Amino acid sequence: ISAERIIEDHESVMEVLSGWGMDTDSRLYFRKNYAKYEFFRKPLDFFPDHMVSISSEMNGTVDHSQLIQTFLESSSCPEIHGHLHAKELSRKSWKKSYFILRRSGLYFSNKGTSKEPRHLQFFASFSDSDIYTILSDKKVHGAPSDYGFCVKSTKCSSARDLKLLCADDEQTRTCWITAMRLLKYGAQLYKNYIQPHQKQKASPMRSISENSLVAMDFSGQKSRVIENPSEALSVAVEEGLSWRKKSCHRLSTHGSPSTSQSLASSISLHVGQSWFHGKMSRDDAQRLITQQGLIDGVFLLRDSQSNPKTFVLSLCHMQRIKHFQIIPMDDEGEVLLSLDDGHTRFTDLIQLVEFYQLNCGVLPCKLKHHCTRVTL
Repeated sequence: ISAERIIEDHESVMEVLSGWGMDTDSRLYFRKNYAKYEFFRKPLDFFPDHMVSISSEMNGTVDHSQLIQTFLESSSCPEIHGHLHAKELSRKSWKKSYFILRRSGLYFSNKGTSKEPRHLQFFASFSDSDIYTILSDKKVHGAPSDYGFCVKSTKCSSARDLKLLCADDEQTRTCWITAMRLLKYGAQLYKNYIQPHQKQKASPMRSISENSLVAMDFSGQKSRVIENPSEALSVAVEEGLSWRKKSCHRLSTHGSPSTSQSLASSISLHVGQSWFHGKMSRDDAQRLITQQGLIDGVFLLRDSQSNPKTFVLSLCHMQRIKHFQIIPMDDEGEVLLSLDDGHTRFTDLIQLVEFYQLNCGVLPCKLKHHCTRVTL
């Protein structure tokens, strides 16, 4: 079975390895996971209203901070509920049932959506189990969709003992897996989340010499200090873009090259960037972004497969991946790149990425986290 799970920051890698056994085909690999703790920042994006019930003690209302707090406290827990497909033991068929997740474990109802104790049947607990995301569930296991996951006991020695589940969409699967992680590890996950931020606060972000620097405006007859932070930022961006445009222009016009030569010079500037993935298919781009976190601003750039002279920006927004074509344009012999039909033009992809890291423009959000290649 092809499955994977996050090794939490507090877990010992050696203990995880020792639990796999000598005859397993398991392995470790490392990649970015920008969504690992995103539920602490935007919990309501991970827990849709229709899947969460709050205990009567909280009067049925909850805000962003309270929702996570109910998971972390042993005396309370929001109830996660909804339909899931479960693979029946020793059979190839899948059965859709109404599942309920509580602190005591995962249950399913044998009578519609009833939550009465007499209708609930125990399915799994998490104190001695791990939650895995299943890869290619639909193709390999005949599942109703590709959004599979499973509960694996730490004492489980055979794939036949895995408890396989399948959701109808990615958001539903993310909700279940996130809730199970919170129930299993509780407050330890929050400690893992805040520890890097505490270290950042303890160390000074800027040196004394950096703090003494000020933004200056030399455009008039007299120089002046720019005190408005927004104006200082815009001036810095403008100077940076102007410098890059001049340098790239020198590269692209050296020796009066043709348009194709100018484009080749532009291409050579970004091939070494970690966000550029060359000849990558649309499906592979979506798979890589999904692996590294479906949060706003995760992106990569690649060559277009449908048009070899253009590029594509693949960007995640609202847990959906969108693809934007970057088109080269001939402007009096100089090749410029644009995302918005020429309204905003750039001399190379590096300049384009730097601009959209600071501005949304035609994009639904800014570029925040770039995807890096995964080496298995």
